[in-house]
Amino acid sequence: MSQDSRTPGIRRALLSVSDKRGLVDLARVLIDLGVEILSTGGTAKALADAGLPVVQVSAHTGAPEILEGRVKTLHPRIHGGLLGRPTPAHEAEMAAHDIAPIDLVVVNLYPFEATVAKPDVALADAIENIDIGGPSMLRSAAKNHERVAVVVDPDDYGAIAEELRAGGGALTAPRRLALARKAFAHTAAYDAAIAAYLGAIEDAAADARDAAPARRELSDVVGVQWRRLYDLRYGENPHQRAAFYADGRSPLPGWPADRPTIAGAEVLGGKQLSYNNILDLDAALGLCLEFAAPTAVVVKHNNPCGVASGDDLAATYVRAREADPVSAFGGIVAINREVDDDLARLLVETFLECVVAPGYSEAARGILAAKKNLRLVAAGGDWTPRAGDTAWTVRTVSGGVLIQTADTGMIDAAAAKVVTRRAPTAAELADLDFAWRVGKHVKSNAIVFCKDRATVGVGAGQMSRVDSARIAGLKARSPLAGTVAASDAFFPFRDGVDVLAEAGATAVIQPGGSIRDEEVIAAADEHGLAMVVTGMRHFRH
Repeated sequence: MSQDSRTPGIRRALLSVSDKRGLVDLARVLIDLGVEILSTGGTAKALADAGLPVVQVSAHTGAPEILEGRVKTLHPRIHGGLLGRPTPAHEAEMAAHDIAPIDLVVVNLYPFEATVAKPDVALADAIENIDIGGPSMLRSAAKNHERVAVVVDPDDYGAIAEELRAGGGALTAPRRLALARKAFAHTAAYDAAIAAYLGAIEDAAADARDAAPARRELSDVVGVQWRRLYDLRYGENPHQRAAFYADGRSPLPGWPADRPTIAGAEVLGGKQLSYNNILDLDAALGLCLEFAAPTAVVVKHNNPCGVASGDDLAATYVRAREADPVSAFGGIVAINREVDDDLARLLVETFLECVVAPGYSEAARGILAAKKNLRLVAAGGDWTPRAGDTAWTVRTVSGGVLIQTADTGMIDAAAAKVVTRRAPTAAELADLDFAWRVGKHVKSNAIVFCKDRATVGVGAGQMSRVDSARIAGLKARSPLAGTVAASDAFFPFRDGVDVLAEAGATAVIQPGGSIRDEEVIAAADEHGLAMVVTGMRHFRH
């Protein structure tokens, strides 16, 4: 670091934090460097309790905290101390008004998002957790980052302390710019969270401020901030530039923090993930999260080409792979259990791009390391199927975005309505439920043949449902006699059912709702098929 890029050493710092991780250790470093510390409320108490000298902001400004603490740092001796530039005019004006410069601000904000995440929080409590003084100080300091350092993230304390020690209490200009950038991103995300919360409640909530307001799933205002994780070599095609971003506040907007995500996963080995790897990993993970039993999913080009559930994980993976071994070459695999050495030996038999799982045994990692280009992805969290997750999906279109609640709904086959003369057998019902869950994750129009909780043939993404049914039959490597079939949407004509019956299916699950449902059901009865309807469609465009 060039000494020329440093400001004079920090002489005065203002510390006021809700998240007190690392606070005392950072303060000790500052005090060792001769820095005077100003503070407020609970932060001042935490420092004093640690035996550290601290000056109350009220003593520094000569003005008491008022309005139950709503006003304490909104004062010229604070903001003048932050915004004054190192010019003769500013320094003379600051001296005339007895304003001492403040060179470092360490602030993080009232936990607004954590407060409003509680379903029973009253509007009045939410409003009280809107920080005013904190964002004001952050913005003042960040604007004047040429002289003032601003810190919002406790995870940065260690690097800052190290640089202060090395620089005799000074920080470089690039560091101050990076900290300012982070501070403005922090306040922007904070304001977006407030706008989203207020935009999701009705105006009538103002008449009952002590009650928890009803909230709409989709707000009038959506402000989601993503932070870049890393650049990608290229995008979907080599001529496109791309980067991978993670939601700046949580794994996904509205997604429970304990759920596995690709953005929050750890890449344990192999090359850096590509744009298409990430898309396929997300598709494989999403499908795997549908199942409680040990399950293996093989994905190619965002569609499952093989899926199986069973009791033995290694055997289950083989069944998934062998459903379409040609497509499995160069595919993405998701496993909803820790990968052990038996499974690892099978995984290395085929060229795979990536594997995602909750974790890997030490022996498995040793075996998989032989495939140097295989990306191992560990997605920690709760892989248990949960229909109540409320993530959003966001897709860009020209001039805007489409936002919807994620398709987390699921009607179990056992709860579906039998519409044919013959009801499915217990074995058929189990396979129908499996096929229905797989079909939800196949690009529309989707037809899936399954037997014994494994896919046999998958028809994806065709403009005609009957063509998807024919392609699913063509893809099958095993006889289709005795299979069951799932359709992601209703059959507009009976021809789709005719194709499934001719292929050998004995039972069908579909949403129903066509104006020709009676004709479709009659076709199923003609063929002796059992048919159940769920009343829930699963288009995936």
